[in-house]
Amino acid sequence: MMRENLHTQLSMLRKERNLTLDQLSLKTRIGVEKLARYESGEDIPSEQTLLKLSNVLEVPVSNLLDGIEKK
Repeated sequence: MMRENLHTQLSMLRKERNLTLDQLSLKTRIGVEKLARYESGEDIPSEQTLLKLSNVLEVPVSNLLDGIEKK
C-alpha cells in the first residue's frame, strides 16, 4: 500500500511544483536514478530521504506516506 501511494505522490508533487528530476536531485542531493526508482515504485526511500523530499516539496512526510486527499 505504502509503495503505491508513495511513488504516485512523489511524481505528482514534483510535477505540481514544475520540478524536473534533475532539479529535484539538486535540491535534495539525491541522484536522479534513485529519484526515478522512487517514482517508479522500484525503490522505497529511507526515513531520512523522506524528510529531505518532504522539505523540498514542502509537504508533511505523512502526505508522502498516506497520500493526499483529492480536492
